[in-house]
Amino acid sequence: MDIMVHGHGRLIWDGQDYECRLGRSGLMLDKREGDGATPIGVWPVRAVLYRPDRVARPETALPVRPIDADDGWCDDPAHGDYNRPVRLPHPASCEKMWRDDHLYDVVVVLGHNDAPPVAGLGSAIFLHVADPDGKPTQGCVALALPDLLTMLKTCRPGDRLVVVALPEQG
Repeated sequence: MDIMVHGHGRLIWDGQDYECRLGRSGLMLDKREGDGATPIGVWPVRAVLYRPDRVARPETALPVRPIDADDGWCDDPAHGDYNRPVRLPHPASCEKMWRDDHLYDVVVVLGHNDAPPVAGLGSAIFLHVADPDGKPTQGCVALALPDLLTMLKTCRPGDRLVVVALPEQG
């Protein structure tokens, strides 16, 4: 099934409508590394990562793996590990998955620019926990933790996140 994400900050899944956060630069068809935009398109839902010291293993039919303090995600377009999970320390620029804030307490890995990754077209596009102060993401989609956990209960392998731009309301 498709998880629909609309440009006005709504995520629709399994008959439920959730508020979501999007990238600080809005939505973009031509995603580039570091632009802060959420990419428009259809992204397979790959797996779920979670912080076992903060949350219980999410209930889902998707593959699930705990995050540990040495997990990272390479965001260096010049490196061969670009847009791939890595172990820290790593010689290239990487996003730390074990964060001090709670944004990556639960992370859904999306199939954006991963088959294979193309340098510069964006990395680490996830569905993750929303900032409690309502701040936008760096290009991901984010939900309140209770909403994310509820949604994951009915997610299955083969589900896709579909990000669509809506025409401006007149």
